[in-house]
Amino acid sequence: MVSVYEIIEKARKTGKIEKGTNEVTKAIERGTAKLVAYGVDVEPKEIVQHLPILCKEKGILCVEADKKEKLGISVGIGVPTASVCIIDAGDAAADLEGFAKSIKKKE
Repeated sequence: MVSVYEIIEKARKTGKIEKGTNEVTKAIERGTAKLVAYGVDVEPKEIVQHLPILCKEKGILCVEADKKEKLGISVGIGVPTASVCIIDAGDAAADLEGFAKSIKKKE
């Protein structure tokens, strides 16, 4: 199975993503986010703790990523990022669909 980082990286190259909690929050509120990922190692936790709640309200897939550094790398920036969302999956659409199904099975 592909990782959330691989899906984000592919979507960055062929689709559209947003990075940073403010941009991600706006995308969730607009209903344009397809997948939201946030770092479990973000301090303070208050920065990202609203994301899963918003995603649940809007029916958007929300996952925890183990490292904010890896999220930063997957979106092509050299610094850690607290959260990322995919707006347009591009070539990662099939991967995203498979990933979403595997997450739903675990729930």
